[in-house]
Amino acid sequence: MLMSIFSAVLAVVSASVYNPRIPVIVDREYNVVSEIVIPSPDARIISGEVEISLEGIPLKAVKDVRLVYIGTISPIMSRTKSNVMKSHYNYWGAGQEDWYAPRSVSVERKVKPKSGAVALPFERSLVKGDNHFYVSLNIDSRKIDLTGTFSCKVESLTLDGEKVVLEQNGPWDGRRFGIALRNHGDDGVDTYRIPGLATTKKGDLIAVYDIRWNTYYDLQADIDIGFQKSSDGGRSWSKMGVAMDLGEYGGLPKDQNGCGDPCVLVDDITGDIYIFAIWSHGLEGKSSIFASTQGLDPIDVAQLAMVKSTDEGKTWSKPVSITPQVKDPASATLFQGPGRGITMSDGTLVVPIQEWDKDKVPSAGIIYSKDRGATWTKTNMAVDHVCEDQVVEISPGVLMLNMRNYGTDNRTRRVFVSSDLGETWTVHPSDKTLLEPVCQASVLKAGNTLLFANPASTVTRNMFTIRASDDLGVTWPRALLLDEEGGWGYSCMTMIDDQTVGILYEGSASHIVFQAVKLSDIRAIK
Repeated sequence: MLMSIFSAVLAVVSASVYNPRIPVIVDREYNVVSEIVIPSPDARIISGEVEISLEGIPLKAVKDVRLVYIGTISPIMSRTKSNVMKSHYNYWGAGQEDWYAPRSVSVERKVKPKSGAVALPFERSLVKGDNHFYVSLNIDSRKIDLTGTFSCKVESLTLDGEKVVLEQNGPWDGRRFGIALRNHGDDGVDTYRIPGLATTKKGDLIAVYDIRWNTYYDLQADIDIGFQKSSDGGRSWSKMGVAMDLGEYGGLPKDQNGCGDPCVLVDDITGDIYIFAIWSHGLEGKSSIFASTQGLDPIDVAQLAMVKSTDEGKTWSKPVSITPQVKDPASATLFQGPGRGITMSDGTLVVPIQEWDKDKVPSAGIIYSKDRGATWTKTNMAVDHVCEDQVVEISPGVLMLNMRNYGTDNRTRRVFVSSDLGETWTVHPSDKTLLEPVCQASVLKAGNTLLFANPASTVTRNMFTIRASDDLGVTWPRALLLDEEGGWGYSCMTMIDDQTVGILYEGSASHIVFQAVKLSDIRAIK
């Protein structure tokens, strides 16, 4: 009698489905695709079935579909109450395996789908209160279009033979794939950060990033610049290599010769590849920015270091500092804006920079080279209280500088333009219109379309979005959300081909996520 009453109660109680907009990482055993929350008025063994539908994805690409029970906590970072997940996020950012497959989960059902309709029966002891399940997809990267989209919908939930009303939250269609380029623990490394991305003259992709060997902290620490390449549009990547490592320069240990925050630049004329990074020598192990003093000596001032490859990244030159060429000795430090530099239409090489004065107030500008990287020239800074800028040529000879706000309460980007290589700068109409939570961002010209990517939030580094403008950045009417959950938020974009955008960013699914998106998909959004 009691069992019948309990079943009736369950039949009228609704369950919730949460469809987070996060990338489905290919070749990963667990992905949180949809979370199902079943409230229970009491503890009880229950028989049930979840039915899902899959559309737009080749069934041969689906290694398996799983129904996973995770107990009383949510597997979604923004919804969880788990201290473990929050702790891992605080220390190691996003993408930890504990988020998706902690030791405490139970795989209720695992099937290889034979059609687009998938049934996932289960029998489970529910606890009093909310019980959390999720639908997981394991996708074979070799059998999907990386730029494609698909839908995965929880169609129904049955408990003890009775259909339960489902409250759907979030879209189940338009889901996208991603590559986990770097995760915590890969190659024995604690943390990967600060992505840069470019397309080589040969057409390959080159990704660069911080290898933070022992800690998630910024410099000063044991940090080198890593790189990987892809010759198939980002579907597969080479093993990690090290492009810049100052070793034990000057007799100091590696953790006092770190280099980080890379900016990659491909010379479209010669094919040479440059990587710029901030290098800290000594500085008492303190923050490279705030420990730097006036002067030029590396023991006093963090340096702007550079390496070069003339063979598509097979080998790299020894690191050299170009600080004496470009830094005013009266300032504290000058270094690159992380992400990428550009080759202008007239062949000029341009690198975004940030300069911190003796009072540690930052400003942003550029350096440029007209002799294929042999020498570099600094011009005037655009504005102060900004840093971590990116540069793009919006029309022949006209540079746009898109800058992170720093040290103010304003939660919008600063945007200036120059038609004389930074000798003079003027405010662009989009200045103070693009939202930011105080974070690095990326900008890219794609034909007649200007693209901008960042965490589109004023509160925290979530809602990672690519925006598109058809009027050179005056207005941004189109926006494609890639990842609604939180991460460290840095990013960089490049064109894989004239129709496809490649993006690296610090997202919720991995330290560094790669995604490929059709330009038409971004343009189509109103």
